[in-house]
Amino acid sequence: MRELILGGARSGKSAYAERLALATGLDVTYLATAQARDKEMAVRIEHHRQRRPGDWQLVEAPLELAAALQRYAATDRCLLVDCLTLWLSNLLAGEQPDEVALVRRRNEFLELLPALPGRVILVSNEVGLGIVPLGELSRRFCDESGRLHQAVAERCERVTFVTAGLPMTLKREK
Repeated sequence: MRELILGGARSGKSAYAERLALATGLDVTYLATAQARDKEMAVRIEHHRQRRPGDWQLVEAPLELAAALQRYAATDRCLLVDCLTLWLSNLLAGEQPDEVALVRRRNEFLELLPALPGRVILVSNEVGLGIVPLGELSRRFCDESGRLHQAVAERCERVTFVTAGLPMTLKREK
């Protein structure tokens, strides 16, 4: 089963996803997309590390998310991806942004997602609830993340929106 968990910054979405992963009783592999490019992000990453159980496997996948999912997915495993919007940021505005690579990596991810065995929990920031940003890159990021979320939600059996730590089910497996 695949589940997308959306929410705003500090909404409780990652903690909720971690509780779900723990409740599966499966071995968990945490696929981290964040990169510590500054001190503040390093602190955020450390906060997430401290909260996770020590027996969870950590795989850093800032760019090649599809390859990591394919490598680690198994019927007896839960994969927790945190987070899709950081992955998208890495593709859009990383050290070497590349339009062709962005499209290729996004398409590889979307094509692979429905076929993955085991449990897959995807966390992402919902950024489309505010005003349209002024900057070109910010607008593109909002557009790309909105399109990505729609495509991922279509491929997931369950979609949950978290706000104030409270999960609201948007889509449920039939």
